[in-house]
Amino acid sequence: MINNNCTDAINRVSNPIIWIHGDCLSPENPALQEYPNAPAIWVWDDTLIEEWQLSLKRITFIYECLLELPVEIRRGNVAKEILAFAQENKADLVVTTDSPSPRFHNICDDIERSLKLEVFEVEPFFDYDGYIDLKRFSRYWKVAEKYVFD
Repeated sequence: MINNNCTDAINRVSNPIIWIHGDCLSPENPALQEYPNAPAIWVWDDTLIEEWQLSLKRITFIYECLLELPVEIRRGNVAKEILAFAQENKADLVVTTDSPSPRFHNICDDIERSLKLEVFEVEPFFDYDGYIDLKRFSRYWKVAEKYVFD
């Protein structure tokens, strides 16, 4: 993965796309800020939805966030959809933000077999090195609120 220190060189020679994922659903996403004119993609991860048994409330919340972003929405295998989107846009670089999700690194590995990948770090909501169950927001928040409101 390319770190964001290489951004100036990449800007001069690359045609990027942006991969938006569930850990940075914000207009302030560093990838969107750095490449404001690049096409962006979100992929509903069928495997993750099934594994985590995402509730309709959570899916609706994510969808409503996506409606506020300049992003094309797709569904399927995340890496395959990103690579197809990159090819359609004649991109030679995928830009995204870091994620604590174990699936994230596997998807990045799949992308890097075909294209360069630049990953921006995002300032964490709170500092914590232990395990947090990301499958349910309430479980995440039970840990987070102890650090956020102290």
